[in-house]
Amino acid sequence: MKFEFIAGDVALDFVATVAERTTTREDQLREPADLAQWLADAGVLDAPPPVTELDLEAARELREAMYEYVVHLTGGPEPSAEVRFILNRQATGGNVALRLDRRWELQRTGDVRSALGVITREAFFLSEDGRRDAIRWCAGPACTRAFIDRSHGRRRRWCGMSGCGDRAKAAAYRARRATSRTPR
Repeated sequence: MKFEFIAGDVALDFVATVAERTTTREDQLREPADLAQWLADAGVLDAPPPVTELDLEAARELREAMYEYVVHLTGGPEPSAEVRFILNRQATGGNVALRLDRRWELQRTGDVRSALGVITREAFFLSEDGRRDAIRWCAGPACTRAFIDRSHGRRRRWCGMSGCGDRAKAAAYRARRATSRTPR
């Protein structure tokens, strides 16, 4: 499976492993191998770790708790105490081990629990001033992806131009063309 990392934050990219939550609800973490590959592709770990069904369940539970947390950070309702419990429990997960190899390149190793702990702690940093104010939701009608808006005027509307942005621009173009062809 090919994953997209366009949110500007690993925690938001993790939340986005469920696409179109309000319509098709496409889960990109269908089996343990998907989670293992996502952790490596995201750069949380250098290689896919062994992942069990229980690890996958824990990751999905964390992802849903993080989604509620991000909704709250962007003005939505306060999450339940259970969400806080899940986030706090996952944040205590071990650390990903960092070391420099013989070529002075950074190596990241650890298990799933460690990787989920890193992602959870990154989610906590979203609440800091400056970052919290930069979280946006994609303007795509079916998209439910949050992202960090680092644009100059903080006017970014789409999670990414290669998907939602292109579709919106194409629809606007078609609408303009249809209007210009209408006889008067």
